[in-house]
Amino acid sequence: MRYLDWGVIAAYLLGVTWFGAQFGKRQTGLAEYFLGGRTAPWWAIALSIVSAETSTLTIVGTPALSFRGNFAFLQVVFGYLLARVVISVLFLPAYFRGEMFTAYQLMQRRFGERVRRLTALIFLFTRALAEGVRVFAISIVISIVLGTGEAISVVLIVALTLIYTFEGGMTAVIWTDVLQMGMYVAGAAVSLVVMLGKIPGGWHHAAAVASAAGKFQVLDFRTALNLPYTFWAGLIGGCFLTTASHGTDQLVVQRLLSARNEKESRRALFASWLVVFLQFTLFLVIGVLLWTYYGDYSLKAPQPMDRIYPLFVWENLPIGVRGVVIAAILAAAMANLSAALNSLASTTVVDFVRGVRDERRQMLWARWATVFWGIVLVAIGLVARSWGTVLESGLSIASVTLGLLLGVFLLGVLTSRVGERGAALGVVIGLASILWVRFETSIAFTWWVFIGSTATFLSGYAGSFALRESTSID
Repeated sequence: MRYLDWGVIAAYLLGVTWFGAQFGKRQTGLAEYFLGGRTAPWWAIALSIVSAETSTLTIVGTPALSFRGNFAFLQVVFGYLLARVVISVLFLPAYFRGEMFTAYQLMQRRFGERVRRLTALIFLFTRALAEGVRVFAISIVISIVLGTGEAISVVLIVALTLIYTFEGGMTAVIWTDVLQMGMYVAGAAVSLVVMLGKIPGGWHHAAAVASAAGKFQVLDFRTALNLPYTFWAGLIGGCFLTTASHGTDQLVVQRLLSARNEKESRRALFASWLVVFLQFTLFLVIGVLLWTYYGDYSLKAPQPMDRIYPLFVWENLPIGVRGVVIAAILAAAMANLSAALNSLASTTVVDFVRGVRDERRQMLWARWATVFWGIVLVAIGLVARSWGTVLESGLSIASVTLGLLLGVFLLGVLTSRVGERGAALGVVIGLASILWVRFETSIAFTWWVFIGSTATFLSGYAGSFALRESTSID
């Protein structure tokens, strides 16, 4: 009877690949390929931001967090909201002055070509590593369903995603994001209903048991820096993390630049927070229900813990329904992967090889850069198995270098005297600082972006005096 589920999954994967590839007929230049011609409505961009921000890491990793802990992760989401205020005030006005394809063109306007390429390189390195973890998360789901090894699982999903991303560009990314996000949220809702049906006493029993165990606890006001999910780490660390990821990381900035104007971009940014909050809450509830279910039946949790939700879906949902839900989880994976491929390709072409004037050759460069990064992500995904739980691994990898990007961007928009050499000095000292924190201290990863950006900003600003720099924003 598994053939019905496999048929549903195959039909979905082929269908969404075909759907995304149809947008390739509209791509006539880089503006259409990388920004969708700036025609997407704000609500579609908002849902696409959510897909970029969460993806399979949320679906696979978040239930595992509440299974072994509580709702404390939501404190980080509070910081996400504060970050959106900062981005809308500091970065969006700068991005919408002049036509930009990438976030790092702003750095060229402010500091020059070398700082632009330095920040673009930091993004490429960070995003490739973080996406490698997401690719591995995909392989967890596929290996459960098909019983295949990680290598075959990773290559299969990347190849299908490459087809429509290669052809359709950002327009395909945004609209497949919308379709796929609707799929995986609906799949989660179906899973939740099935879980409640399998727990004796349903929600009332689950809520009573979980409440007694402190599973619904959100706020933790402890000040220890080695705890990743406290109120202060969430509010401050989450704010800096999201200001960096949504204000300087091309994965999200590319979506913000795809809006028709600054007002719609801001509307999409704030609307995405509400969806993210509801989505994280949904998957944390699923984790608590799984904890209740496993406790009631004295079952042993699978290892690694990230397998717990997809394994429950595959083993407990009705035939046909489980195929839909697994397809929904793969939908989230493809949504994020397509976004990553497009943003990596756009940064590669626009910030490094856009000396080519012929639009036909530009498009050729863009498409083959997409293929190149697909191969790179497969390679990273295959070696990511030893990097820990997928959600925290993805966030911690990004946290190492996102602080450097945010520090340089803050130097650019908040100061007028810091020049190219001061900015570069800030990056070097910021990198040394965060590497020391990462390998020599027990400070939680939620603080890393705050520390890295602060070290970069302060050392860059102080260095500008030592280097006797004096410059101004163009």
